[in-house]
Amino acid sequence: QNPGMEFYFLDLNFPPLAVVVMLQHMGATSRLLVNYAEPYRSQILDYLFKPNFGASLQILKVEIGGDAQTTDGTEPSHMHYENDENYFRGYEWWLMREAKKRNPNITLIGLPWAFPGWIGRGKNWPYDYPDITASYVVSWIIGAKQYHNLEIDYVGIWNERSFNSKYIKLLRYTLDKNGLERVKIIASDNLWEPITLFVLQDRELSEAVDVLGAHYPGTTTVPEALKTGKQLWSSEDYSTFNDDVGGGCWARILNQNYVNGQMTATISWNLVASYYQDLPFGRDGLMTAQEPWSGNYVVESPIWITAHTTQFTQPGWKYLQTVGHLAHGGSYVALTNQRGNLTIVIETMTHDHSVCIRPPLLPYTVTAQRATFCLKGSFASISELQVWHSKFDFKVKKPVYFQKLSPVKVSNGSFTLDLDVDEVYTVTTITTGLKGNYPEPPPSSPFPKIYKDDFKHPDFSEAPDFADQTGVFEYFINETDPGPHVYTLRQVVTQRPITWVADADQTISVIGDYKWQNVTVSCDLYMEEENGGGVFVAARVDKGGGSVRSARGIFFWVFADGTYKVTSDLSGQSVLAEGQSGTRANIWNTLTLSVKGDNAFGELNGHVLWKNAVGLVPKNGWAAIGTSSFQLAQFDNFAVQAE
Repeated sequence: QNPGMEFYFLDLNFPPLAVVVMLQHMGATSRLLVNYAEPYRSQILDYLFKPNFGASLQILKVEIGGDAQTTDGTEPSHMHYENDENYFRGYEWWLMREAKKRNPNITLIGLPWAFPGWIGRGKNWPYDYPDITASYVVSWIIGAKQYHNLEIDYVGIWNERSFNSKYIKLLRYTLDKNGLERVKIIASDNLWEPITLFVLQDRELSEAVDVLGAHYPGTTTVPEALKTGKQLWSSEDYSTFNDDVGGGCWARILNQNYVNGQMTATISWNLVASYYQDLPFGRDGLMTAQEPWSGNYVVESPIWITAHTTQFTQPGWKYLQTVGHLAHGGSYVALTNQRGNLTIVIETMTHDHSVCIRPPLLPYTVTAQRATFCLKGSFASISELQVWHSKFDFKVKKPVYFQKLSPVKVSNGSFTLDLDVDEVYTVTTITTGLKGNYPEPPPSSPFPKIYKDDFKHPDFSEAPDFADQTGVFEYFINETDPGPHVYTLRQVVTQRPITWVADADQTISVIGDYKWQNVTVSCDLYMEEENGGGVFVAARVDKGGGSVRSARGIFFWVFADGTYKVTSDLSGQSVLAEGQSGTRANIWNTLTLSVKGDNAFGELNGHVLWKNAVGLVPKNGWAAIGTSSFQLAQFDNFAVQAE
């Protein structure tokens, strides 16, 4: 199959366009990564961030935690309350430090998904008091530098939600007033419209916004965005299951976001699938690391597809304008550092092998083809180019990723490649490319059937393996309690946050194996609220993420008014049993929930409180702990035993 030769001219004399290239970010998606033991945790970080090893990422975009659900869990705010500041919560500070340690030149971006409730003064809206919101966001940027020596390069507005022109201008003013003129603003992390129209019509807004960032643009932009003259980024993209079709999606959009839409950065959601796979968008990361208990991780194809671009370009390189589509399908881009180096990336992904999660992809065809590239201008003197090759193989499932081939000779300024379908080539003057590798990690294994945590060994602010789905559960030192409960886990969010999705009205943190059916969960609990205090342990919890409000399972609650109840839902509406418990606030109680088949029983402080048939409940799900509202409560000596 050899259609006529097609010629593609690459010339530096055309004015090139600025570029940054890529990638990565959050939504409580790296929750399990921090719990990996060494050396596996460092290996995963090397595959992501170490230059000339794996994905060699050039951008790290993190969530500015807002105490609310942001897709796969909640991330803690640095200011739970107005008079509270703590720059050591959560794992994002650690992740940024680890990324910077490996690549000091990595670009850092912060973006809020949600905000603590006090910012809205009781309303689910961050713009009524824009000065408060701006100083809150800027305090995070100042804290990054003050406590972690991290310089944040860009900051966003409100992920995939409304923007407010007055707020954006005030944010710019507040940054400048604090000596942060170098921090740039991205807007609006949503669609191209209406932000582009506002920027075109409002000079002060235009001066405040440095980058127009759109989400899931489908490789296209709008004329108004081009008219602004701003840098255009796909500031969130991919979000696709990381099998080989996901790798194909990533290969196609990395090239075509520039070819079709002149976007000079593409940021993948998410960085690494380090969250329970049964939460929303399981395995939608560049690689998979969701088993800290086993040490198993998987370097998926998107890592090596990323390397085709990132190992051979740097932020500040420029795209040549003479790039585009290949005659028989696929695309090519060319970049230069304007000091003699040239990198060409070619992809020939077929439609069905490169569909992303969104938006829909119109049909097109790709066939095998021979392509000749002619180097003009200052590139004409290049005599040979390095070649790196990936070939997806959907027939016999023997793909090749990021393989170094023999250099290609350039004669009379041109070279020819025979391109098959579903391939990626990098042809480059850069000689430092490397396919890094480590010994195979340990084999995959399920979450341990017997698990205990007494919350005495804090490495981070959050306990390992717990995935907060509403509320924030943090290590706490009980200065006033000299007894056995000095070190505890405490739910600390006392006011509903300015939410991004519909968080539950209760707080909940899930843990364990979603396949668990027959299980005993026990925990010591301590209510701090005398009026309205309530806490629970649960089994077979079937939902998290944005669906957490409708989570079902078996929930065993006790309340500070001396009652208990058993419900089949987190919202506490479907009551299976209820009665007197004698429980009250400011005293420790031990709850034990045992579920086997269609039967369950609950113990309070070692005595059976209720026994019940529980027919209409999920057959399997996570274990969980939580509270009946946004209230302070403590947990200790958590234990689970599954069959």
